[in-house]
Amino acid sequence: MKPAIALTIAGSDCSAGAGLQADLKTFTSFGVHGLTAVTCVVSETPLTVSCVHPIPPVILQDQVKLMLSSYPISAIKTGMLYSKSHIVAICELLENVDIPIIVDPVMVASTGDPLLVDDALEAISSRLMPLATIMTPNLPEAEILLGRKVLTADEQEEAASELASKFGAACYLKGGHLEDQNQHRDILVNGKVLHPFVANHLDLPQAHGTGCTLAAALAAGIANGLVLEDAAREAHRFTHQALKNSAQWTVPDSNSTISHLDQGQFQ
Repeated sequence: MKPAIALTIAGSDCSAGAGLQADLKTFTSFGVHGLTAVTCVVSETPLTVSCVHPIPPVILQDQVKLMLSSYPISAIKTGMLYSKSHIVAICELLENVDIPIIVDPVMVASTGDPLLVDDALEAISSRLMPLATIMTPNLPEAEILLGRKVLTADEQEEAASELASKFGAACYLKGGHLEDQNQHRDILVNGKVLHPFVANHLDLPQAHGTGCTLAAALAAGIANGLVLEDAAREAHRFTHQALKNSAQWTVPDSNSTISHLDQGQFQ
């Protein structure tokens, strides 16, 4: 039996904890064949972003066009898109495809470094989000998209429902940024139904790349034919297990760094 195929459109992370590298590791763990379209080459580690080198939009568009015409793609995941020009180039190709689109609205690195230029936010809201089957923002990204703070569990529920309604798509709103929590809750809103997914807090120095991993796991589940709720539940389980199994190293000028996807298969 041939594996399902998923395409990720995202940046390249040379430390291999986020971006295309995390997506491919995740796809492989789910038995999905991963295709890539590179938006940016990012010189980074879990602790710093040194440089972002954008790929020319025409080259990005050529990658996506070739993949769409060459493979039976079952799911498309978008990550770091960087600029309005990159977003428009992608949306011109995706607006007429009949393939589930998982939008991870990557805006800021876990280090706090911006991963979008100024003109990109409006294009994400007006061009990309309306194409989404499901979006996977974290709380800071939800705040940017809604223009207000999301500080409590009740506000998280309201934000997930409002995002789903605003963009006409399912919303998986991650809750890991709520502070002083013994447990963290992610929320899936699909139509008018709310599904919570809860996991115990893990005391880790950082969680670089876990947003990419969650969205990629969700895309893999959808590519494999799971309904949205089951794909979301499995993505939540997989990402939490990856963090529990993460490897840690002591590095200069910091306590440690982690890699959460180098511990073999999680299935």
